[in-house]
Amino acid sequence: MTEEIVTEEIVNDGTPNDEAVESTSNPELARARAEHTLEQQLEALLLVADEPISAVGLATAADRPVREVRRAVEVLITDYDGGNGGPQRGFELREVAGGYRFYVREALDPVVADFVQQQSPSRLSQAALETLAVVAYRQPISRGAIASVRAVNVDSVVRTLVGRGLITEVGHDSETGAILYGTDDSLLGHLGIAGLDELPPIAPLLDDPKDDFDGERF
Repeated sequence: MTEEIVTEEIVNDGTPNDEAVESTSNPELARARAEHTLEQQLEALLLVADEPISAVGLATAADRPVREVRRAVEVLITDYDGGNGGPQRGFELREVAGGYRFYVREALDPVVADFVQQQSPSRLSQAALETLAVVAYRQPISRGAIASVRAVNVDSVVRTLVGRGLITEVGHDSETGAILYGTDDSLLGHLGIAGLDELPPIAPLLDDPKDDFDGERF
């Protein structure tokens, strides 16, 4: 029995969340599900999500089998891409970091970037961006090793990145006991990629291709 089938049985195994109990305990929820298509329900869930939602998570929220949710997601992706004869939307539905989330289409990034700049958002400092890059390419890495690469004290910057959920503690060095840091899955969502292997090569961005980062990815 495949994992998907097992998951579907868990989501639809006649637990107290079945239709009969639901209609009695929460008639408003039952009515909303009955009056709207699965695609509409998924759109509503994805619209309010602040991080990617897995197919299992969507299936649980909509009380539908995972297989149906996956089919509905594919319908939405095709629709947003203009595959049903309609216009291509300014956003798209991507599968990243093990789940689904709405993103602006890459071609419209300049429009969004201009808008965001006008809003004067809180941005990461250059020091924070450099530290984040070191962690992304050298993880797992200790705070001391980061400081060695950047040749500056990074204590406050590391605390900032941890506080923003961009990096996280992933273990301890077996010899020194120092905390090791790595990127958090939320970073993948911010970058719109499925995994760290999709990071572009860093060597072409360096002044000296033989730099210490040569061969790593950025």
